[in-house]
Amino acid sequence: MIENIKWDSAGLVPAIVQDAQSKEVLTLAYMNEESLQKTLETKETWFWSRSREELWHKGATSGNTQKVVELKLDCDRDAIVVLVEPAGPACHTGETTCFNEVVVANEKPPGSLAILRELENTIKERQQEMPEGAYTTYLFEKGIDKILKKVGEEAAEVIIAAKNRDREELTWETADLLYHTLVLIREQNVSLNEVLAVLQERHKK
Repeated sequence: MIENIKWDSAGLVPAIVQDAQSKEVLTLAYMNEESLQKTLETKETWFWSRSREELWHKGATSGNTQKVVELKLDCDRDAIVVLVEPAGPACHTGETTCFNEVVVANEKPPGSLAILRELENTIKERQQEMPEGAYTTYLFEKGIDKILKKVGEEAAEVIIAAKNRDREELTWETADLLYHTLVLIREQNVSLNEVLAVLQERHKK
């Protein structure tokens, strides 16, 4: 693969890093032959810093590593897309993605699945920081029994809404169930990726 890449005059190739699940673009970095080789060997992203003129392993300091799921060349073989499972924010500012400054904001299509990843990250932050007054903090403080009770209550509400053919109520209660389920799996130290992997495996069968 490496021998087929068209490196630029500095021996670099742009690498577009994308969340393998949500497909959100996380960052644009550059690789040289050595960093690409390390990426392939370690299955985590390595880049070449043009400002520092040195190799850098994403997450080596912050812990926000990126596990490589797939790596693809474009049709001209002068750019790379790296699909990853991020262990934390991609941006040094703490944002999920480096592309967070909105220039044009046309109406977005409703219901992007990316919200599940954002919600999972927010719940993780709440558990770590436990900000006063946050409902998620309250759930973690009360513990597993309270969280399980809420999951059970929301599941019952979904059943009732469906039985009553109440579309709006069903939508709201399903959203509540998804949120409380994400809190539950976070409390149990299970990631959304693990759950999605099971669905993916079942779908293949």
